[in-house]
Amino acid sequence: MPTALSAAFVDTQAADLTWTLDAPALPALLTRTRRLAGYRVELRVLGASHQVALADGAALLTETVACLPDVDGELPHRARPAVAGLASYDFTSRVAALPRAAFAERVERIRAEVENDPFGVVAAFPGDPLAITALLPQAAAETGVRWRTWHAYPQTAELVTTMTTCERPVGRHQPGKDA
Repeated sequence: MPTALSAAFVDTQAADLTWTLDAPALPALLTRTRRLAGYRVELRVLGASHQVALADGAALLTETVACLPDVDGELPHRARPAVAGLASYDFTSRVAALPRAAFAERVERIRAEVENDPFGVVAAFPGDPLAITALLPQAAAETGVRWRTWHAYPQTAELVTTMTTCERPVGRHQPGKDA
């Protein structure tokens, strides 16, 4: 679902991004909630960054990829911390600096893919049609959920791609499913 935002993006470049599971809910420009595989997945667009809050009856985590005040940018290529209530949490990220034409083509492919998915969210920022943040949550087998995100920085032609996969512990009851 595409959404044009009236607020300009505030992140400046990929190197300013940091990843954390410890940030509180930050002011969002756009929030959408989805239910997938027994989870409540809240997608939050912040500037040109994101938060995803995952709950399974109770809150499990809030993943933040953003420029945070007084925090140096450090986006890990991979993080696999233990998260209470999950069998596993796996985060990966990639930053690609692309030639302008390749950047524009890739952003348009992402926009089309995410806009055509009923669970996807694309937030477009004013000033440049390539300034987007996109989030796409999906069920991952019977016991998991995953989400992919894209943060497009047209001023530097950088594309940040993240993927997160969360798995429910074996045998744990899924809300809305038979035990």
